[in-house]
Amino acid sequence: MKGLFKGLIGLAILGFLVAYFGSPILTVRALVAAAEAGDEAALERLVDFPRFRDSLKDELTAHLMARAQADPRVRDSGLGGLGMILGPMLVGGAVDALVNAPMVAAIVRTARVPDPTDRDPGAPAAGDDGSDIRQTYGYRDINTLAVRLTNVERPNQTLKLLLTRQGLFDWKLTGIDLPAG
Repeated sequence: MKGLFKGLIGLAILGFLVAYFGSPILTVRALVAAAEAGDEAALERLVDFPRFRDSLKDELTAHLMARAQADPRVRDSGLGGLGMILGPMLVGGAVDALVNAPMVAAIVRTARVPDPTDRDPGAPAAGDDGSDIRQTYGYRDINTLAVRLTNVERPNQTLKLLLTRQGLFDWKLTGIDLPAG
């Protein structure tokens, strides 16, 4: 009887650990399936849009500032300085206006942040149908999973989606790391 009890306890612990560490993979699969199906309701449940927008604003602003600092014409001119001050505000407004479920679906399908000047941000760019996107996973910490999306046509431009634990087994997309360059 004692052995059966220990076996059940061991099985329960093993089941908990499998669920605890496997639940983000199930969330990633649900996110990809919702993106491919265009299921906006599912995407609304799987994405923490305020945190995702903040993360995207930070990433785009950092890229904008790095490009401005790298260009001596912008860096050394007065108008360039004004642009560096106004740039984050413009990025923030654009991200707030454009990031929605169809855009997140496009990001997941294509491993690329859509061009904000497109009239249909949910449509893939030319030659970017998302048919060959590789996914790899890795924990950043116990509560953050990074999903690396790589289009085989652009292997050096890996986009990272960050999922954060919400309770014991629930995960949401909360951030993004854009490829360098």
